[in-house]
Amino acid sequence: MTSQTIARLSVTLQDVEPKVTRRLEVPADIRLDRLHLVLQAAMGWTNSHLYEIRAGDVGWGIPDPDWPDGPLNAKKATLWDVVADTGVKTLHYTYDFGDNWEHVVRIERFTDPDPAASYPVLIAASGRCPPEDVGGFPGYEEFLAAIADPDHERHEEISEWWPEDFDPTTAPVDDLKSGVAALARQWNRKPRARKSA
Repeated sequence: MTSQTIARLSVTLQDVEPKVTRRLEVPADIRLDRLHLVLQAAMGWTNSHLYEIRAGDVGWGIPDPDWPDGPLNAKKATLWDVVADTGVKTLHYTYDFGDNWEHVVRIERFTDPDPAASYPVLIAASGRCPPEDVGGFPGYEEFLAAIADPDHERHEEISEWWPEDFDPTTAPVDDLKSGVAALARQWNRKPRARKSA
């Protein structure tokens, strides 16, 4: 692997119907805290909760000094480090320990970068991410049932909480791509040239 190697990832949100999937390309040497931000942008989450990325029995996230058995510091590991150290090609990403959204992140392949591309990049998206704080999978099922049925006992309450149309089958692809592209621009900025005196 070189510092330019790209990892193609397939991401699936577990236990959710309709299915929510994403395909991404990221630098293989991306730090895990940045991979978390890419997954947030690609899925449509709002980065409002804690997370953990796991490979086998090892987890990375935001360490808590009061919880020494918690995750390792995600800022101190890269995707390539994890693959090289553990040999795994599948990671598990948990977001929001209350709602407990589980994602399977598969490394499909490593490849050379496209010189015209800026990484990370969202290649494809299907399905819409559930709303934040909906109550995990059971809450999401109730949300979908209530929003689709005007006679549902919680239809009015949920419609006030989520007033816009919600189509679980359609990912807001342009918005998701823009979010990932914004991270690429932020992380790939070239230093400004100094003005000569």
